[in-house]
Amino acid sequence: MDRIIFSVLICTWLLIVSNKTQAADNAVILLYHHVSDATPASTSVSPETFQQHMSYLAEHYNVLPLKDVVVALKNKQSLPDNAVAITFDDGFKNIYQNGHPILAKLHLPYTVFINPDLVNKVNYHLSWDDMKNMAKQGASFANHNLRHEHLLTRLPDENDEAWLVRRITDIQQAETLLEDNLDVKDKFLAYPYGEFSPALQARITELGYVGFAQYSGAIASFSDFSALPRFPAAGIYANLDRLKVKIASLALPVSEVTPVSPLVDGNAFTFQFKVQSDDINNRQLSCYFQGSSQPITRKSEYVSVSFAKKLPVGRSRINCTAPSISQPSRYYWYSKPWFIPTSEGKWLD
Repeated sequence: MDRIIFSVLICTWLLIVSNKTQAADNAVILLYHHVSDATPASTSVSPETFQQHMSYLAEHYNVLPLKDVVVALKNKQSLPDNAVAITFDDGFKNIYQNGHPILAKLHLPYTVFINPDLVNKVNYHLSWDDMKNMAKQGASFANHNLRHEHLLTRLPDENDEAWLVRRITDIQQAETLLEDNLDVKDKFLAYPYGEFSPALQARITELGYVGFAQYSGAIASFSDFSALPRFPAAGIYANLDRLKVKIASLALPVSEVTPVSPLVDGNAFTFQFKVQSDDINNRQLSCYFQGSSQPITRKSEYVSVSFAKKLPVGRSRINCTAPSISQPSRYYWYSKPWFIPTSEGKWLD
């Protein structure tokens, strides 16, 4: 999250995190990749910092298995106050070496999204034996596609249907390997690179999957379960004081979002949504894009932000936040991602 957002939020955030709040229809999912000092900084958290994160969660939050959070919210059931789920993408070996001992000692459950086609083939990925050992102490595993690829990439002259069939085949093959080797029954899919499309969302929903993305925000029963947000907690997002604001966040109830698709052509457009909550003063809502506060147009319950310039190639997102009226120490949070390919139609790592 951009520094400007946190210079605003932290100044007003009160360090009042008890085990009793009123947010039963709310949870936060954290996203990690590497737990190591020797891996790419952008996706890594040091073991020391990870220990700080987990100790804070163990003391102040109810860390639940991802399945418990998803099932409760999908069925509009109450969650324990301050519910948090911990996830990892990519199934790196250092999760077992450096992260798992910390989590096991604190008795914290967590989920690792893996690429089954890489298991026992590359030395940086968890082996099946690693995962079976981890599962004995609170770990669960889920689908991150067969291989770590950009799901939006198409083969030359590949039409919409052929592309979708190919991608769904890979996802289902990964699911079969997870079930055969780890007895995984839950259909959870974390999109590689956090990239997805409406067609992919619709198809995985038809097949009974819950999708997980990589843009920011809390989740609630009204969230889109084909692309649930998760807060990145590594790299530039690993600072604990700033992370505390995110962990305490509330899902902002919105509707009538336009554009619906995260795939935009990059040309000028207007982003708009309707805020549906009596616990928010629309005039206190702020939106940020690439570190800058964006001018907002407000009309009744509607909020809009105009983008006069083309969006940058790659992955970007707008983050909108507003303080809760009933819980002034907490912020509502809504994020919208956009994915822009290069002029050659390629997707950036």
